[in-house]
Amino acid sequence: MSPVRLWLVRHAPVLAPPGTCYGQLDLPADPQATLQSARALATALPRGAVLHHSTLQRCELLAQSTQALRPDLILKPDARLRELGFGRWEGRPWAALARAELDAWAAQLATYPPGGGERLADMLARVGAALHDACAAGRTGDVVWISHAGVARCVQWLLGAPGRAPDAAEWPADAPAPGAWAHYPLPARTPV
Repeated sequence: MSPVRLWLVRHAPVLAPPGTCYGQLDLPADPQATLQSARALATALPRGAVLHHSTLQRCELLAQSTQALRPDLILKPDARLRELGFGRWEGRPWAALARAELDAWAAQLATYPPGGGERLADMLARVGAALHDACAAGRTGDVVWISHAGVARCVQWLLGAPGRAPDAAEWPADAPAPGAWAHYPLPARTPV
């Protein structure tokens, strides 16, 4: 029997200028790229999978497009799978943000609310709660999340360094490319 996996699928590219900070800003994804991702995902997913997805439209569109190709798939929205909220930084170019604020965030990665938005510690707590539920659900097969790069990085951190507060030097840089996915071994128990 193969190990149970967490499929972490990232939404297709958003319709925003390159270099835009968009976290929880509810921007649409490129419809053509979403359809291409949905086709690839529909071919790869196990039968009857439940697609847990972020409630932001870029993830909902990919989940709905995949289900349209595979009616056996079940959709389950989950707000815990949303990207980090960047407060007043949302919709602004990263290059236009004050260097001092970016440096403060990097120096206090877990506790500094970027743009007055969400602290990474709070995002880790909500993703950790979703991961706890995924571990329980994984007893019956693979678990699929359609989400964001930040959620993928949280999963990597929670599986690799549970219980520790992250710092900028250790924070994972890798995430699936837009429209792609990665697999993570799902532990039998919650690592957090």
